[in-house]
Amino acid sequence: MRIGLIGFGKTGKAVASVILQNKEYSLEWVLRQSAQLEHRSVPEFLGIPSDEPGLIYSSSKIEIDELLDRHPVDAIIDFSSKTGIYLYGKSASERKIKIISAISHYKEDEKKLLKELAEKTVVFWSPNITLGVNYLLFAAKFLKKIAPWVDIEIIEEHFKGKDGVSGTAIKIAKALDLGESEINSIRVGGIVGKHEIVFGFPYQTVRLIHESISREAFGNGVLFVAENLTKKSHGLYNFEDILMQHFKE
Repeated sequence: MRIGLIGFGKTGKAVASVILQNKEYSLEWVLRQSAQLEHRSVPEFLGIPSDEPGLIYSSSKIEIDELLDRHPVDAIIDFSSKTGIYLYGKSASERKIKIISAISHYKEDEKKLLKELAEKTVVFWSPNITLGVNYLLFAAKFLKKIAPWVDIEIIEEHFKGKDGVSGTAIKIAKALDLGESEINSIRVGGIVGKHEIVFGFPYQTVRLIHESISREAFGNGVLFVAENLTKKSHGLYNFEDILMQHFKE
């Protein structure tokens, strides 16, 4: 599968590294705002032996349609920002290119756009695209279902510079019918990401914990999603849609 990557920050670099090391996928290009690394090779920049082109382009120097004409892809993976979808979304949907978005926070306008794009192509969105977090969410919903009266608190920990409440924590809260007041945020040091759900039963406590040790976890999640979208028809999908099909098998 030929892949284009939008965004090349810390997480984008980690995701690119994972893609380059998987022979089933080819990283065709990376698109970022800055022109600082323009035309550099991602394999060379990351020091990973690879025959894949993986050239870096700047959105300030090339139009998305020109990029897609030069280097066609089967899927676009977005680790940029909440407005990135406006840059490539329409062009991708018209070309039937799959869209895999891992943006934490979308406003209603962006969510509406995702639904519109999904009328023409496969669109996947998850605020946290790691497998572990979504397994955590699956287990939490099951426990809440068998004990709907249980007390629940959510604790999320991230690196010191992360703004706002974790999008993943908000997703967990909504899935468990909780408000943001039940989310406790901690910002210290260089924590990649940790989410804990505390279930308070009488005389006992159950804790479900997921911790991202390395940002490469996002890359593994991306490839899991890409593989499971291969035979999907157009539509808007999330992680639960993908996981449920494995429980039906």
